[in-house]
Amino acid sequence: MGAHAPRLARKTTPILLLALSLAVVAFGATDSAALFKFKEALQNNSALDNWNSSVNPCDWNRPNWVGILCLNGTIWGLKLEGMGLTGIIDIDSLVPLSHFRTLSLMNNQFVGPFPHINKLGKLKALYLSNNRFSGQIPDDAFQGMGSLKRVFLANNEFSGNIPLSLSTLPRLMELRLEGNQFQGRIPDFRQKNLKTVNLASNFLVGPIPEALSKMNPDSFSGNKDLCGPPLYSCNSPLRALNKKGNTLKIIIGVILLLIILAAIAVALAMFHRKRHRPELERNPSLSMNSNKIAPSYVADQQQCQVPAESSAQSRRSDKLSFVRDDIEKFDLNELLRASAEVLGSGTFGSSYKAAVGSGQALVVKRYRHMNNVGREEFHEHMRRLGRLKHPNLLRLTAYYYRREEKLLVYEFVENGSLASHIHGNRSLEGQGLDWQTRLRIIKGVAKGLAYLYSELPILVPHGHLKSSNVLLDPSMEPLLTDYTLRPVINPQQAHNLMIAYKSPEYAQNGRTSKKTDIWSFGILILEILTGKFPENYLTQGYDSSADIASWVNKMVKEKRTSEVFDKDMKGAKDSKGEMINLLKIGLSCCEEDVESRLDIKEVVEKIEQLREGDSDEDYTGNEGINFSVRGNEDRFSYTVDR
Repeated sequence: MGAHAPRLARKTTPILLLALSLAVVAFGATDSAALFKFKEALQNNSALDNWNSSVNPCDWNRPNWVGILCLNGTIWGLKLEGMGLTGIIDIDSLVPLSHFRTLSLMNNQFVGPFPHINKLGKLKALYLSNNRFSGQIPDDAFQGMGSLKRVFLANNEFSGNIPLSLSTLPRLMELRLEGNQFQGRIPDFRQKNLKTVNLASNFLVGPIPEALSKMNPDSFSGNKDLCGPPLYSCNSPLRALNKKGNTLKIIIGVILLLIILAAIAVALAMFHRKRHRPELERNPSLSMNSNKIAPSYVADQQQCQVPAESSAQSRRSDKLSFVRDDIEKFDLNELLRASAEVLGSGTFGSSYKAAVGSGQALVVKRYRHMNNVGREEFHEHMRRLGRLKHPNLLRLTAYYYRREEKLLVYEFVENGSLASHIHGNRSLEGQGLDWQTRLRIIKGVAKGLAYLYSELPILVPHGHLKSSNVLLDPSMEPLLTDYTLRPVINPQQAHNLMIAYKSPEYAQNGRTSKKTDIWSFGILILEILTGKFPENYLTQGYDSSADIASWVNKMVKEKRTSEVFDKDMKGAKDSKGEMINLLKIGLSCCEEDVESRLDIKEVVEKIEQLREGDSDEDYTGNEGINFSVRGNEDRFSYTVDR
């Protein structure tokens, strides 16, 4: 009998494995079928061509199909933003996806009525902004959606009243309805967790509910018949003036008519003038905007003019707006006429060094993908940035607004970026940054980041923290730049390029967190300590196999810690304990689990306790440093033998 048992096991094992594999395939096929049905209802869906029935949509937390959000091997949501999609949103096809929690179709071309979204009763986030949906949203459109936290319907053509069911969502945290045609009174929102409400640029009337009275006034701008805190009182003379009769309307109408006639006259004059000017002069874009003179890859010393729009456009556009009073003023034409040195092409556009006025050196950054908000909201955001003042921030000096592109102006920092000092050609200097300088830079970055956290109550205060966005002044003090631009950057470009969207949490659930900037800072700390360029900067999203933190952890587990630190780091011989402490802080900032990650206060406190040391000896990398990995109680302990 005993001899037969192994044969039975050998015969049944493949059957069991086959049954299990069939179950997995069946589960995956069901999900795939649901997604294909959803895709079939869409038009212009070529962006989804990599959806392949022979490949599972999810490989645990990593999606194999574009636009899919995966969590623990299940389909968590869809993020199909900026793909030019039209057609029908087939909500019924998504109902079988039992773990489906987020749907984002922002920045597409959907038209028609609001979809029957309440069929997805467990949905947590809905993002439909920047489409062309229209018509009234039924009062019960969100009935029974007890898990819904975020609703973004901005910049569509919805009309009628704001649906009452929105005001009854128990977990609602963010609501964006600006840029529509909603009418009537604002429902009484009483959710305790409601943090953000934007109802600007609609046709709402009456008093603002008391529960919303502490919101930003900009959230209600563009509704001329709204009143009450945070706007003017409902009994204010301003409100009475706003409701005066037809006389004021007639006056305004006449003024607008005169402005339109004057604009037509100017346009005709410009057209007549341009017909008699040489082609190159008529179209400066041929020599400037096309980058024939100043391509992004030209050598640093090449001279050109700052790229400009046509002279007629610049004359009728708004002037250069300054956000600082402690700097010599200059006008837009002076800036555009200035000779400029091409500094390079960054993530969102090119940068130029220009000298204006008495010779003050400025950096002009040119952005083409900064249309996420309208003119007034853009101006307000720039003024908000202008009020920021900290020794470790590069302050915005001025800006220029035009719908197609924006210019941001900063003071020029002679010492260049941290990235160039860590990864640049060191043959002239013969050495990299020493330990004391690296620690001082990290301390300065921590202080600047902490200031942003304290002054800007938004989820990701910086959003694009990396070594090329840390400049060094003549004293080698760090200055953060390109901070807090996410609110104005187009979502598609932001999601594809900004460091915040390469974080583990964004890969897992399609959303950033209040600790996303901490993750970026942790990557920066490891980059400074190791001298290794983070592949995180180059990947489309988070990739654990290309993560510098994963590499450091691997070296630690293999007891090769001596190979981690940059061999070109001087002044490290008597500071190895501090270096290991800092390495530990960096790894704690990079925890994939957001809850296990340090917060900004803990980071600053721990870094401030580190001593810079004063040795001039090189760190040789083999002097008795040992990490011993523990369990979850601590990432690792360390011992140092000196």
